[in-house]
Amino acid sequence: MHILIIEDDLAIAANLYDFLESRGHSADAAANGVAGLHLAVTQRFDGILLDLGLPGINGMTLCKKLREESHIDTPILMLTARDTLEDKLEGFENGADDYLVKPFALKEVEARLMAMHKRHLGKVANRMLEVDKLSYDPKTLSIRFADNHVKLPPKCIRLLALMMSEPGRVFSRKELESEAWEDVQETSDTLRSHMHVLRRTLTRAGGYDPIETIHGLGYCLIQRAEAQD
Repeated sequence: MHILIIEDDLAIAANLYDFLESRGHSADAAANGVAGLHLAVTQRFDGILLDLGLPGINGMTLCKKLREESHIDTPILMLTARDTLEDKLEGFENGADDYLVKPFALKEVEARLMAMHKRHLGKVANRMLEVDKLSYDPKTLSIRFADNHVKLPPKCIRLLALMMSEPGRVFSRKELESEAWEDVQETSDTLRSHMHVLRRTLTRAGGYDPIETIHGLGYCLIQRAEAQD
C-alpha cells in the first residue's frame, strides 16, 4: 500500500515510516496540515495516517476538508492522544474511517490500514471493470479480452481484479499476495507462478500481455497505448 503519514512529531512519523517501509509498503510524510492536505489532494494513496494536533490545519479540519471540499475517499486512520468518546465521535463525524489512541503498536496500525483498504476495495467490488479491451464482471466472474472469453483459476482472477481496479498503479508482492491468499507467502514462487499463468492466458486471448513487471517493486496493469510504446 501507499500510505500518507501526516504527523508533526518527527519521532513518531519516523517510526511509522520505517516500519511501513520495512513491511513492503511505501510511505510519504507531512509534518503539518497544509503540507498534508497538498499531498493528499495531488497524489493517490491507499490510506492516510492523520494526527489531530497539527500545526497549520488541525487534523479534524483537514479530514473534513478532504471529504467535503476535495471529495477524497481515501481511508483515514486518526492517530491521537485524545481518548474520550466525544473525541472519537467527532473524528467519525468529520470523515475518519478508524481511530487509534496513542501510544499504539505499529503492527496494529498496519492491521487497521489493511482492514480499511479491504473495506474500501469492497465498495467497488461489484462494479464492472474495464481497461481497454479487457473486462471483468465480478458478479458473474466473467472475463473477456479482445472479445474472447478468458478462463482463469480463482487466485488469478483475484490478482487481475486488483490490478484492474487501478490500472497503471504498481502493486507490491505483499498487496497482491494479501488479496489472493489473505496473507504473505513464504516465498515469491507462488505469486510468480500464478502471474505466469495469468499473463500467458491473457496473451493467448488478447494477443498481448497487459501486465508489466516493475523489477524490485511489483506488477502493474498497463493500458494499450502504454503497451505499444
